[in-house]
Amino acid sequence: MTIFKKHFDLAAIEARGQQTMQGAIGIRITEIGDDFLRGTMPVDHRTKQPFGLLHGGASVALAETLGSMAGWMCLPDDGSRCVGLEINANHLKAMRDGEVTGTARPLHLGRSTQVWEIRITDSEDALVCISRLTLAVVAAR
Repeated sequence: MTIFKKHFDLAAIEARGQQTMQGAIGIRITEIGDDFLRGTMPVDHRTKQPFGLLHGGASVALAETLGSMAGWMCLPDDGSRCVGLEINANHLKAMRDGEVTGTARPLHLGRSTQVWEIRITDSEDALVCISRLTLAVVAAR
């Protein structure tokens, strides 16, 4: 049984982010599971810091993109939305090239807040970054 109340195919979710930071840095939504949302991001000139490593801010952008989209998909189709309250990230492994994959899963889905864990891994499934995102649920106006 799925946690998501809004149902989109991958193409529709992908289209929502193309004219945003998501599109600018190459984040792609790749999989919707019953209790997770997954996406990828390249480690390239758009996402590296000046010393040639994956920028921590890019990892945080991937985490917030996945967690926020997943959070919104958990809300009823009544115009309510999620906004970020807090995000943290521990960067555990350096990346110089390739691609990272983020998987967002809920830790708490409440009426007024949601908490998401986003695990970012390399192509061999080694943990690159672990992030926790807290979202506020805002009622429709």
